[in-house]
Amino acid sequence: MPSDASDWSLHSQLKKDTIDIGDLPLCRVLVIKDAHYPWLLLVPRRNNAVEIIDLDEVAQAQLMTEISRVAKALKEVTQCDKLNIAALGNLVPQLHVHVIARRSNDAAWPRPVWGVMPPLAHDAEEVQNFISALRRKIWLG
Repeated sequence: MPSDASDWSLHSQLKKDTIDIGDLPLCRVLVIKDAHYPWLLLVPRRNNAVEIIDLDEVAQAQLMTEISRVAKALKEVTQCDKLNIAALGNLVPQLHVHVIARRSNDAAWPRPVWGVMPPLAHDAEEVQNFISALRRKIWLG
């Protein structure tokens, strides 16, 4: 692990808005606290990374590998119609990648999910079952 990863910390807004699933070699994997959508975040554990281009080429390739692994797992677990994958960071400057499972009957379809509905709290048992299924598929446990 590069030296800057040992003193890395998750942005306070991301801490507030997510549930931690675990760490892949590069990224922390998180679930967004909004039951309207199966929505994950991957956050590279690198200080001062705002854009994907702030990562070296090896870390960029690792990020793509981890995005693919997580996206495949999310699609298998949710049987969604479409995946939305984006690195926006307009409100939170820390580099993070959204991986969202979309269904043609979800609350925002076909629009982007941001700002359409107020977040809906997860049912505790359902979100734990979701996290367990994802952890198995992503090889986190």
